[in-house]
Amino acid sequence: MSGGRALEGKVALITGAARGLGRACAVRFAREGASLALADIGGDIDGVPYPLGSAAQLTHTARLCRQEGAAVLSLSLDVRDSGSVAAGVERALDRFGRVDVLLNNAGIAAPSGKAVHEITDDEWAMMLDVDLSGAWRMMRAVAPGMIANQSGSVLNVSSTAGLVGYRHFAGYVAAKHGLVGLTKAAALDYAPHRVRVNALCPGSVRDDPAVDGRMLSEIARSLDVSVEEHEEVFLQAQPMNALMDPTDIAGAALWLAADDSRRVTGSVLTVDGGFTTR
Repeated sequence: MSGGRALEGKVALITGAARGLGRACAVRFAREGASLALADIGGDIDGVPYPLGSAAQLTHTARLCRQEGAAVLSLSLDVRDSGSVAAGVERALDRFGRVDVLLNNAGIAAPSGKAVHEITDDEWAMMLDVDLSGAWRMMRAVAPGMIANQSGSVLNVSSTAGLVGYRHFAGYVAAKHGLVGLTKAAALDYAPHRVRVNALCPGSVRDDPAVDGRMLSEIARSLDVSVEEHEEVFLQAQPMNALMDPTDIAGAALWLAADDSRRVTGSVLTVDGGFTTR
């Protein structure tokens, strides 16, 4: 990074900010000078078999960011609902005047754990609605403002599942591959307006209690294996023999959000310890 705080004076809107990678990125962005609109559904979704980020967890994320000196707006936002998305973005614009960075982090890992022919219509639709269409709805809402400002950075959190296949996770894999495709198409649409769109593809991220992470645990549950067994399998598959930390992903997101990457668009940045190079 260049001298000074990398996001000084910028406004970032982060979805799925209550916990996990969303919280890790929010705190890092706050530390680097950003004002923050932190969005999360703040409750559970019928059909998703594990607890989602809560309102209390979003409040805690906001508190951590304020401790770093950031101005913070908390938003209850459902990326499945265009009206909720539009209202949330409008509140962010009313508070801060613009959105310079959009981090599309909201996502679900389940319902999963089934072969393709066992997936129901509702399970398939749910996965794509949250993990793929949700990012599209958010981009659709913020893009006009970014175009007007002739500046902006959109980061879509995909996954190594957006680059390779995983058994019994067809819906998740399809959604995350779609998100990579959406990233590339949007990058071309917005390049003339100096609005950049990039994708992050994390590998297996350790469930860090500091950010209330539970994604790895949920994937293990979907596969009906213990967390310890699941971690060991992934460690053996990592050329660097290490799981990712949430801070690893936050650091990569910071670079893509900041002006040091001002000529980077349509890129897919993997943070996976070399997993997808095999």
